[in-house]
Amino acid sequence: MTAPEVAPVTRVIDQARVDAYARHGKDPNPIHRETPEAYAGPFGKPVAHGMLVLALASEAMAGAFGRAWAESGTLKIRWRSPAFPPVKVTARCTPKSDAGGLLTYDVVCEDEAGEPLLTGTATVRP
Repeated sequence: MTAPEVAPVTRVIDQARVDAYARHGKDPNPIHRETPEAYAGPFGKPVAHGMLVLALASEAMAGAFGRAWAESGTLKIRWRSPAFPPVKVTARCTPKSDAGGLLTYDVVCEDEAGEPLLTGTATVRP
């Protein structure tokens, strides 16, 4: 099987989305919210949760593979840069190989300037 193309996914990660993720994910870390701690922290401002960025790659793969992604998909990534809201993030999953039915994709999530926020690989067995 030739690895099919995966449509990119683009989302704006704004402070409202970060705040909602913090509430629903029960992540009270003040570095993600507009708090004095965030502005005094290592980035000097709030930073989006890494999982909000990573979720876009998973969304792209789920869109292409559906149930197969849920049952056999994996992501192995390396964080490259923090995402500061508001930021427009695009996840791209590019076919890399097909080894015995295991499809491998190069993954990048980048900001609107094309700077990578994370890179890695996704695998799925359709």
